[in-house]
Amino acid sequence: MHVVKRDGRKEPVHFDKITARIETLCYGLDMNYVDPSAIALRVITDFYSGATTVELDNLAAETAASMINQHADYATLAARIAISNLHKETKKIFSEVIAHLYNAKSSVTKERLPIISEKCYKIIQTHADRLNSAIIYDRDFNYSYTAFKNLESNHLLKLKGKVVERPQHMLMRVAVAIHGEDIDKAIKTYNFLSKQYFMHTAQTLHAACTVKQQMASSYLLTMSEDSIDGIMDTLERFALLCCYKGEVGFNVHCIRAKGTPIRGTGGVSNGLVPMLKVYNTSMATVSKTGKSDGRITVYLEPWHADIFEWLELKKGIGEEQLRARDMFYALWTPDLFMKRVYDDDMWSLMCPHECPGLFEACGDEFEALYTKYETEGRSRKQVKARDLWLFITQLQVETGTPYIVYKDHCNRKSNHRNLGTIKCSGFSTDVVQYSSSDEVAVCNTASIAVNMFVNSSKKIFDFEKLKEVTKVITYNLDKMFDVNFYPVPEAESSSRHRSIGIGVQGLADAFILMRYPFESKDAKELNIQIFETLYYGALEASCELAAEKGTYESYEGSPISKGILQYDMWNVKPTDLWDWDALKAKIARHGVRNSLLIAQMSDAFMAQMLESNKSVEPCVSNICTMHALSRQFSVVQPRLLRDLIERNLWDEDMHNKIVTNGGSIQNIEGIPDDLKLLYKTVWEIPQRAVFEMAAARGPFIDHSQCLNVYMSNPLEKLTSMHFYAWKIGLKSSMYHLKTDGSVVE
Repeated sequence: MHVVKRDGRKEPVHFDKITARIETLCYGLDMNYVDPSAIALRVITDFYSGATTVELDNLAAETAASMINQHADYATLAARIAISNLHKETKKIFSEVIAHLYNAKSSVTKERLPIISEKCYKIIQTHADRLNSAIIYDRDFNYSYTAFKNLESNHLLKLKGKVVERPQHMLMRVAVAIHGEDIDKAIKTYNFLSKQYFMHTAQTLHAACTVKQQMASSYLLTMSEDSIDGIMDTLERFALLCCYKGEVGFNVHCIRAKGTPIRGTGGVSNGLVPMLKVYNTSMATVSKTGKSDGRITVYLEPWHADIFEWLELKKGIGEEQLRARDMFYALWTPDLFMKRVYDDDMWSLMCPHECPGLFEACGDEFEALYTKYETEGRSRKQVKARDLWLFITQLQVETGTPYIVYKDHCNRKSNHRNLGTIKCSGFSTDVVQYSSSDEVAVCNTASIAVNMFVNSSKKIFDFEKLKEVTKVITYNLDKMFDVNFYPVPEAESSSRHRSIGIGVQGLADAFILMRYPFESKDAKELNIQIFETLYYGALEASCELAAEKGTYESYEGSPISKGILQYDMWNVKPTDLWDWDALKAKIARHGVRNSLLIAQMSDAFMAQMLESNKSVEPCVSNICTMHALSRQFSVVQPRLLRDLIERNLWDEDMHNKIVTNGGSIQNIEGIPDDLKLLYKTVWEIPQRAVFEMAAARGPFIDHSQCLNVYMSNPLEKLTSMHFYAWKIGLKSSMYHLKTDGSVVE
């Protein structure tokens, strides 16, 4: 048998050469479990004569990945083989790769079709020596196999279908896109990204330095107006945002209900459902050919007369013309509705055209207007509030939605409350900011891997380093407003508020590294300290930016301009970790550059890239699923595996027991109680405890939190869960509802 080398030469396949190549990549692995010759033997068995060395490496990587159920180090080895292969297939010099992408041509017409913008190309070529020398390619090997394959498939730039850049090239590209000619800041950002302290969003990674540099991740869209012109004008904005892969929160409170007369035509309105069907089709039309589909959440207040039909749009059964399943749905829930459900009162459904102003009002003003319309007999229909609530919770069990976000909590505790009534959140309920008929809200976001700040040998958390990284991210996200491409002009106008959103991932990993069980007092304290540090660091950086460049345009009249911070709105005092009085004094002198700063997202992509647990969630399962060689494998969580090995508890039988128990170790004999406490899954932690932790960090989150809910038998618990979240002041109580306790992610 022979193999075709990268230069086209043919040579015989040698078992020893394959084994030696694999052995060179086994540094630091546990060779008691990793067997290079076993991988080589499988590769030789599956190899066919005439295959290329690229195919040989791919086969070796997949073979190693297929053995991951024996030990997690096989995943590390698989990644190293795959990344080493990419390095052999791509140019090393960053500036040369950028030049290659800039000079790209159509394979058909041969005309120039540059992928990189001329501005970024010139910056990179001008500073080529510094940028090239700053890149450390060995850091590519820090990515897991799954993370690398995701990057390779979706985010590393390609020419004619072939990947031409390395992960380190991508990260430097992002840094240069943000900081331009400021090479010192670009290199600092690159280093923090490559050391995996934080991650920008998938949209930022893909769009940075490209011709259409649309790096913003979150948009909030309000209907232009309730008219055919307004609906179609908003549809154009909607389609363009989807086309450029924005995540969109979209409110439709103002659209008149079904059956409402239309004076201009003499007809009657068809209501929300047919309109949203058009929007759903538009999203599918513009989204299916790009890197990732546009992601949309439609918000509606529960007093709207079309509420029952709207709630059913996501259902898997029913007439197709009454469904719009590609979008998600969220209730923008006023306090009055929750009170009516609690008191078992009646609830009035109204048309926004016949009862104007409801969606523009909040709190006491909303309640006064709503009850006024009830007294005047303007409602279309009255239902028992609990009947509507039961309909909502049943749909949550069936479809995982609608999401629940609390309108009055969001408005009451927002630094945007001087701008007007906030009408919706973002796609995943994390971003909450003002939008209007002539202003599309924009938020630039990033996620910090807080597990990277734990010194596990000393059990110390580095808050100073976390603050430093938070400040760098604040500078980055603020700068993005000035270099971003905006799909619609109404989005660019929103930059007068300069809202950013910094969140975390790997909170559960940080607890495990500190040896804190999720429900422990120590974990609860660390949770608060982490988010207090985030908020403090972001505010300090934003204040420094304001001293240099001035405050954001709409600063005057905002709560923060009056010395009111997010924790003041919760009536909470921060800990003694940071000097808040000194920071407030600085803000009083200089103001801040950004109106909003902290948003707790739930981004599976960013967590996968940095190999951490998603967001602030407990571990979903102690096993995960990997795919290799067209097979599926259940893999034990690496930290648990290492703990079991250290205690001489790891063998094939233990692996099978954990898989048989659906990723839980609570009922496995022989595993010590301290490990059982440390590795509880989200299904074994009361939702009340998760919400208590969310409320404890809430005073340091000026947007909101994306909170997935995990319940094995949810219907009987959902109502008490939502009401508990509402009563303790959370701005949202549910993103997706997940009900399968044996889930493997």
